Amino acid sequence: MAQYLLLLRSDPSAWDNLSPEQMQRTVEKYVTWRNRPFVVGSNRLEMTGRLMQKKDDKIGVTDGPFSESREVLGGYFAIEAKDLDEAVARTMDHPHFEFGSIEIREIMPRPEAN
Repeated sequence: MAQYLLLLRSDPSAWDNLSPEQMQRTVEKYVTWRNRPFVVGSNRLEMTGRLMQKKDDKIGVTDGPFSESREVLGGYFAIEAKDLDEAVARTMDHPHFEFGSIEIREIMPRPEAN
């Protein structure tokens, strides 16, 4: 089976208006989704980091987040599916849609070493 990466993007302030009870229920929804048999991994990402880019033969390092938009990459899920259509179908009820968007990308297998 192929593996697909679900990239979770959202406005970092999306949780600001939730009560502690609503936050707890939302976390429980993510955990329940993570425990589905086709999910092979997931993690939340820290909202800050560094962006490294090469310009004029020098590597520059700047603070993040790095997006030009209000949405930032906040986490990911890795899932198994027979093809992209099945990956989309399996993602349709993901709880993250309450907060932002999900980009689905196939994880390409490493070539076999000779």
